[in-house]
Amino acid sequence: MTPIELTDTVLRAVRRAVEDGELGMGAVESVDSGRARVVVERPRPGGHGDYATNVALQLAPAAGRPPRQVAEILSARLADSPGIEAVDISGPGFLNVVLRPGGSPLVADVLRRGSSYGHSDALRGERIVLRIPREPRAETVADAVARIARTQGAEVTVEHAARADEVTLRPVPADPHGLGTDAGRWALLHPAAHDHARTTTPEDRAAHLAQRESNPLFRVRYAHARTAALGRNAADLGFTAEPGDVPDQEPLLGLLADHPRVLLAAARHRAPDRLARHLVSVADAFLTDLHPATLPIGGEKPSAAHRARLALAEAAGTVLAGGLTLLGIDAPAHL
Repeated sequence: MTPIELTDTVLRAVRRAVEDGELGMGAVESVDSGRARVVVERPRPGGHGDYATNVALQLAPAAGRPPRQVAEILSARLADSPGIEAVDISGPGFLNVVLRPGGSPLVADVLRRGSSYGHSDALRGERIVLRIPREPRAETVADAVARIARTQGAEVTVEHAARADEVTLRPVPADPHGLGTDAGRWALLHPAAHDHARTTTPEDRAAHLAQRESNPLFRVRYAHARTAALGRNAADLGFTAEPGDVPDQEPLLGLLADHPRVLLAAARHRAPDRLARHLVSVADAFLTDLHPATLPIGGEKPSAAHRARLALAEAAGTVLAGGLTLLGIDAPAHL
């Protein structure tokens, strides 16, 4: 179950509680009007479960009940939902959700949706106007923000500000001269907008262009190229990907499940660096945990486990390619 699917499940639980008369109609009206937002996210340090939501606290005023009581009503309905293993309540009314094990539904969803995985209409109806100075980094960041925000349904306009007091987006200036398009964009987008981008010295430029593990852009692009190579090699061995259970790859599965949330957060906070760092995490998890064990070794015959791991690798490649494209960077199939 992806975060978007879990959000929909929580919304259905709210509507069922209203239909059953346990929550007042104000709960649904509060969600539909936007006064209350259903947000699911990874638990913060010290938390537990696969995902957590504060929806009960959001709905309590409209429902006319204490948050803990709203959480108890929703918990009973969520626990009966397909894909959910358990739900418990912590603090004043936080819902902690444990999903059923198995990577097949998530991987299948990524492969089915392809480059549109993680896209949503969460920001539909929102109009974002980015007024920027005529500076390379501001223009690059604004372009990436616009690409990402549009995946969430927002309408985005980028304008050059006529006066300094009109600027709404101005990262710390930097010039990527000499780095080329891909490395140059990465150098400007990977750091947070309020941080300095390393582009000024020969050493900085060499680090961004280096074809080795110390360069995060190289790792991301190399990981994508390896996912494509695995597909070609598997075809030579006579088998194809098939989504299935991959219990040993939970870190990568969790990162893929987080991708929709990362895109939405990057759009809301005008922060393409969040997407860049997420891609590095996906690449590192793939290269460390999955890549060495994807294909059969020696005389080993392809099994269901190999097909499932190949499907997970292809899903990782899909996320890496989609993310790089949103940053305006090429995702090579050969590297």
